Amino acid sequence: MTTMNVSLPDGLKAFVEEQVGSRGYGTASEYVRELIRKDQERQRLRGLLLAGATSAAGPPADDAYFAGLRRRVRQEARAQRAVRRSDEA
Repeated sequence: MTTMNVSLPDGLKAFVEEQVGSRGYGTASEYVRELIRKDQERQRLRGLLLAGATSAAGPPADDAYFAGLRRRVRQEARAQRAVRRSDEA
């Protein structure tokens, strides 16, 4: 891991220290790393949303679509229960 020094005005430094203390972070570095990870995730999600917005429309989400979705969920739940039962035996 490398080190990066960041200069902050007193108000921002106090805010970071408050967040570290009140939100359970061990250090300011942990807090900043978490902010960076959240920003990476936000950018990834934004990219997915933009890709979805520019893609061709899919089939309509009508009653038949949701009935099929419910059917698949029930089948997967039955399969998972069967696996758990066989693991317990």
